[in-house]
Amino acid sequence: MALGELPDYPWDQMASFAATAKAHPDGIVDLSIGSPVDPTPPVIRDALAAATDAHAYPQTAGTPLLREAVVDWYARRRGVTGLTEANVLPTIGSKEFVAWLPFMLGLGEGDVVVHPRAAYPTYAMGATIAGATAFASDDPDEWPSNTRLVWTNSPGNPDGSVLDVDALRAAVSRARELGAVVAGDECYAELGWDGRWTSEPVPSILDARVTGGDLTGVIAAYSLSKQSNLAGYRAAFAAGDPAVIARLLTVRKQAGMMPPAPVQAAMIAALGDDAHVAEQKALYRARRSVLRPALERAGLRIDASEAGLYLWATELRDGWDTIAALASRGILAGPGHFYGDHFPQHVRFSLTATDERIAAAAARLDASGLR
Repeated sequence: MALGELPDYPWDQMASFAATAKAHPDGIVDLSIGSPVDPTPPVIRDALAAATDAHAYPQTAGTPLLREAVVDWYARRRGVTGLTEANVLPTIGSKEFVAWLPFMLGLGEGDVVVHPRAAYPTYAMGATIAGATAFASDDPDEWPSNTRLVWTNSPGNPDGSVLDVDALRAAVSRARELGAVVAGDECYAELGWDGRWTSEPVPSILDARVTGGDLTGVIAAYSLSKQSNLAGYRAAFAAGDPAVIARLLTVRKQAGMMPPAPVQAAMIAALGDDAHVAEQKALYRARRSVLRPALERAGLRIDASEAGLYLWATELRDGWDTIAALASRGILAGPGHFYGDHFPQHVRFSLTATDERIAAAAARLDASGLR
């Protein structure tokens, strides 16, 4: 698909279902988009406010204090040590980074971008923007010889699956065999729920157990949108191979991709305060504990969903039928069709709704089910 042939934005297909859900006497419960609903923590807002005298152009590379904060955060929260300021780069949110990474790496016709089978659609769109080809596969043995970029996503969006150290190591090893860059999308890493992830941190693709201590060809992306309720700030960063980071920095300087100075100050505050992250995770855990059993009582099977911000569910019928049934009960979710061709019977539920709205969804499901 050429750049001039971009598809319509998939969420536009939800308009009629949203209208049906909004007509519910008690209002809509919107569990479709993972947009935070809780307040941005005061420590972050105060830092932003204090930095609003931003008369000079901001630094594309990030201020030294921001880069130091990212390095410290990786060591403290992700178990990734040994990074320097040359290993990190702030971005204007993570979606633009995902969408533009193939282009920034110089990919084009004949190159392949690998992404998960259940996938955030921007991985494939990034390939399209660059003129490359997207290929959905979770099996490194399937990746073609002309692969030049591999996306991993752990915890996954939409399915909440987690790649352990062995799986990440296999991805890095295969990418290196192919001469490809491997990029780990880790935006939900703070939100582990089930099994070993109740007490064990979700591993980073930058972990020395994965890379063997060599970051060549390996980068990671992280966003503060979910852990810190900063979606409106567009606050994220990448880290990894200094040679890749240097190339990306050069492109971003040329293109004027500069995170605003007040946002950079807010990011420093967010990265340095772990308390608000724990508080936000507790809110999501409580909402999940209400929504998940209600979905199961209504006849949905929850697959994966061991971490992250979503519940990945199926009634074993077409996802659009489930979306319609939910909308008639005033609940809006995301159809599996939006996340690739492999899960047409699944639906994604976001935990980003207030306690009251989550309780309302559970009550409606308990009252009438979905059939």
